Amino acid sequence: MTSDERRKLIPLATRAALASVAMALFLFALKSFAAWHTGSVAMLGSLADTGLDLLASIVTLYGVRLAATPADHDHRFGHGKAEALAALFQVALITASAVGIAWRAILALGEADPTQDAGFGIGVSIVSIAATALLLWYQRRVIRQTGSVAILADNIHYQSDVLLNASVIAALVLDQYLGWHGADPLFGIAIALWLAFGAFKASSNAIDQLMDKEWPDAQRAAFLDVAARQPGLRGIHDFRTRRSGSHDFAQFHMEVEPSLTVSAAHELVEAVECNLKRAFPKVEVLIHLDPEGHVDTDNPLVEADVTPHWFGKRF
Repeated sequence: MTSDERRKLIPLATRAALASVAMALFLFALKSFAAWHTGSVAMLGSLADTGLDLLASIVTLYGVRLAATPADHDHRFGHGKAEALAALFQVALITASAVGIAWRAILALGEADPTQDAGFGIGVSIVSIAATALLLWYQRRVIRQTGSVAILADNIHYQSDVLLNASVIAALVLDQYLGWHGADPLFGIAIALWLAFGAFKASSNAIDQLMDKEWPDAQRAAFLDVAARQPGLRGIHDFRTRRSGSHDFAQFHMEVEPSLTVSAAHELVEAVECNLKRAFPKVEVLIHLDPEGHVDTDNPLVEADVTPHWFGKRF
C-alpha cells in the first residue's frame, strides 16, 4: 500500500469515529431521560458508561486525526502516541465514574423503594442494543479496510455496551417484575466493577505503547521470516520493534558478505525493505548494514543479546 493509498483511507476512519460520536450523543440523551424516569441505579451506570463512550469517541476522533498527521520537524516519528496519552486521560475519568456508581449503588442497597416504569427502561435498553449493534457492524467494515487501531479499540469498547444494556434489562426485570429489589443496586455494582476492569486494560495498553513495548513474539517471528527470504542475507541481530498509535516501527542490523561493494550491499538492503513493505505495509523499517561477523563493541544491548539465533546469527 502506497502513502497515497493510505491517505485515502484516513477519511473513512474519521467517518467511523464521527458515527461513533453521533451514536453516543443519541444514546446519552435517551438514557439520561430513562435514568431520571426509572430511578434505576443500573440504568444510571449504563448512562455513565455511555457518557464515557461519548468522551472516548470524541478522543478517538481526535486521536485518529492527530495520529494520521504526517511526521514534522518536531515529531520525526509521527504523532501516534497521542492516542496513548488520550487513553490515559479516559482511564482517569472511567475510574472516577466507576467509584461514583459503586458508591451510589451501595447506598441504594439500604433503600426499599423499587425502580419505576421498568417497561420504559427495558425499551430504552433494547433500542440501545440495536443501535450499538449497527455501529459495531459499521466499525468492523472500516477496520477491515483501514486496519485502524483507534477504531478497533472503540469497537471493543462498544462491544461491552451490549452486555451492559443486557444487564440493565435483567436488573429491571428482577426488581419490578420478580420483586427482588436488591437486584438493581447489585447490577449497578457489577457495572462499576466492569468499568474499573476496562480502565485497567486501557491503561495497560496505553502504558505499553508509551514504554515502547516489543511486538508479540509471533509478529516478530513473522517479520523475521520475510526478511530472511532475501538471498545474500547472512544474518540479523539487534532486532527491535515498537508501536505508536496505528503505526509500527522495526529496526535491525543486517549482516552481508564483507567483500560486497557499497552499491551491491545497498541494493541488497533495498530488496529486503521492499519485501518487508509488501508484507507489512504499515511498518516503518530502519536497517543498519554490518559485514558478516561484525560485533558492535560499543553497544551493550547487542553484546547482551542472548535470544535465539536467526539462521546462525543473533537477532
